[in-house]
Amino acid sequence: MKKLLMFVVAVCFACSTAALAQDTGKSCDMEKTKGKAAASAPLKTLKGTVKAEGDKVTFVSDADQKSWDVMNPETLKGHEGHHVQLKAHVYADKNSIHVMSVKMLGKGSEKSSM
Repeated sequence: MKKLLMFVVAVCFACSTAALAQDTGKSCDMEKTKGKAAASAPLKTLKGTVKAEGDKVTFVSDADQKSWDVMNPETLKGHEGHHVQLKAHVYADKNSIHVMSVKMLGKGSEKSSM
């Protein structure tokens, strides 16, 4: 009976250790994937105008008049038609940006991109 109890405890310990090792491997892979995504989408400061057509929100850059799709349009809610400065991750291959922060610019501000 004692041997059976020790065997059950040993099996439970082995299974929990194996499960923990699998979970740790997945979280490491996810961190590597996030790191690659952040590296391919640098954080940039952009100046331009927010445009809204229905549910679609776009950002038109002052520097080159390029139009960018906004991945998280809720961050620009209330800024439609305004001149703003954004800090955003730029995904040039997808022609889109992910806005991290937005700042309203005054009417007399320069129209240039950093």
